[in-house]
Amino acid sequence: MKRRTFLATLPAATLLAAPRPGDPVFPYGAVYFRKSNPPPEDWAKDHQTAARLGINNFRHWFLWSAVEVAPGKFDWADYDRMFVLAAENGIKVTVAEMITAAPEWMFDDYRHARYLASDDTVTHSQISGSSATGGFPGLCLDNEDVKARAGLFLTALVNRYKDHPAMWAWDLWNEHAWPGGAPPKMLCYCEATQQKFRTWLQAKYGTLEKLGQAWYRHSYASWEHVHPPRNLGGYPESLDWLDFRVDNQFRLHQWRVDLVRKLDQRNKVTAHGIASTLEGLPGAANNEWRSAAQVDVWGLTWVASRKGSELWKQFHALDLTRAGARGKPFWHAEAQAGPLWMQPQVIGRPREDGRITEEKDVRLWNLISMAGGATGILYPRWRPLLDGPLFGAFGPMAMDGSVTPRAEMAGQLARWANQQPDLWRSRPVRGDVGIVFVPEAEVFNFVQQQGSTKHYAESARGAYQAFFDANIQADFVHVDDVKDYPLVYLPYPIHLQSATAQKLAAYVKAGGILVSEALPGYFGEHGKVGTKQPNFGLDAVFGATESYVEFTPDLLEKLTFQVNGQTLGGRYFMQQFALAGGKQVGQYADGTIAAVEHKFGQGKSLLLGSFPGGSYFLHHAPSTRSFFASLLPWAGRKPRLTCSDPGLQARRHTGDGGRSLWVVNPTRSPRTVTITLDTAVSRTQELWQKGSPAVKINGNKLELTVQDRNAAVLRLEA
Repeated sequence: MKRRTFLATLPAATLLAAPRPGDPVFPYGAVYFRKSNPPPEDWAKDHQTAARLGINNFRHWFLWSAVEVAPGKFDWADYDRMFVLAAENGIKVTVAEMITAAPEWMFDDYRHARYLASDDTVTHSQISGSSATGGFPGLCLDNEDVKARAGLFLTALVNRYKDHPAMWAWDLWNEHAWPGGAPPKMLCYCEATQQKFRTWLQAKYGTLEKLGQAWYRHSYASWEHVHPPRNLGGYPESLDWLDFRVDNQFRLHQWRVDLVRKLDQRNKVTAHGIASTLEGLPGAANNEWRSAAQVDVWGLTWVASRKGSELWKQFHALDLTRAGARGKPFWHAEAQAGPLWMQPQVIGRPREDGRITEEKDVRLWNLISMAGGATGILYPRWRPLLDGPLFGAFGPMAMDGSVTPRAEMAGQLARWANQQPDLWRSRPVRGDVGIVFVPEAEVFNFVQQQGSTKHYAESARGAYQAFFDANIQADFVHVDDVKDYPLVYLPYPIHLQSATAQKLAAYVKAGGILVSEALPGYFGEHGKVGTKQPNFGLDAVFGATESYVEFTPDLLEKLTFQVNGQTLGGRYFMQQFALAGGKQVGQYADGTIAAVEHKFGQGKSLLLGSFPGGSYFLHHAPSTRSFFASLLPWAGRKPRLTCSDPGLQARRHTGDGGRSLWVVNPTRSPRTVTITLDTAVSRTQELWQKGSPAVKINGNKLELTVQDRNAAVLRLEA
């Protein structure tokens, strides 16, 4: 039967340039259908209930393994029903393509395309704990015959639903994480992937002889003799293999994007990750900047039950996602609204640490996301799954589909958010300092620690947390974008490429202020140690050279040193310096130089002899926090705002929608705070919190009360 065309295809010029009539102001909803859940007899009632509460968006998992039930035979019936119910209830549909769940018959018909691990084990079809459906983790798309079949499925999917009146967006490559793994089990070593790797190497090195020289393998007779390493070492072959795996996944994602956009020039192309760029780049191809660059709307999965409910954690995930989006809109694509049972991440943690979700938690987590810049919120479930390891998890509704206080709160937030069109036309202001993301440093840490990126992630997150605890908004910034920040902090930079070193040097020379942790560029191109440290001419930028170094992480967990009269913690490694034009501003207990300040060009630098970011992540020493707080006045900068209560967090938004102030209170009691802004305010309008004492205004100071697990949202007028 020929499918009915629901809407005429719009011309390309109208693509996404402005919201379409009927588009929600603030997309708010959840993943609803994951084949087998929820029960079919409840579908109509569930849609009606969701619409009554204010839900305007449902995402469904369109599982390849559940649709192409035999070669060329597609069963769309359940999914068609979802679209009909959505249209009847004024709910938009986001289609999540799931070619990561291959049809069962393909695992036998395309045996050559099963993922092959570095230990020669073969991956078989598995049932996903997130959907109770088989076919995961799919087949290796480096095999062109499998990729072609996946393309046929995606083509049929897009053509079937692109013109439906309920259609809203395509969500591609769920959570932007692939099962690449780490030693002793890495993927994929099938012949097709190995051939793709050889092609990648040919583009990089040109000739087999140059590859052999770079890899220290001098007896390749043909390209067919080149294979990816089975274990990781600090050698070029390991770094190339990891870089290829990341590039390869983004090649395959771009293929998805191009296919969908060619077929559909009307609906948005979206994607979301898991805010894991700081540790998941080499193992799972997590990279906020590369992902967001390929889509119209970026997003994140973040649930407190898995990560912890400390305030800085969710804010850091939002700030990382926002940084990667580079001005594009982003959604909290999977947010928590229900408990998580019996999973390894929650065992041993307090009840209040995301394990038992109450309606006030839903309110708090939503408002944190909005304060962080999210312009849409969806939950991983609308109704909890009824089977598998994730039964009962994440959703606001009860197991039987009835409305809970959590769902009522979600509805209240959904309705409010969609009544504030101007609010979402403004964005969070740029932070006071940028924490520099350098991809190669994280990749080298993965090699160095044999599949772990712990040192890199803890250094970056520790620096963020220290600034956060000092009431300073720190943004993550890609090394290509440092020019946007007058002050940047460089965590764990032990491996740099020469191009990265040149960018950092140019940044300082042009007037930027760079604070760097120890060993910048110690390992250079291909992971080779530079004979002069800092490497790549950075000794001129920092006005110092290395006089001594220790790689003794087990002995340095409690290292301390002095910088400008302040005691701060170090960790992992220790580097001592000799002056080469710079000024000594820090020392170790034995008097050797631990920190050097230097003027370079129009800017200045501060080189530290260890890793205070990693130290703060572990110890949370007040003295280390004071050091991070001192960096702003040292750089001649003032924070955009200050909050009198360190337990709360305040964020400013500005833009076409005007100025607003968000003050988040994660505690279980009301708090009265004073917010000091960098500009005066004449009047405020309370947009969310009702019934609290009036805001007291004194020039650029605002005194207000924020309810427990809530936020004040104020419109500001000069």
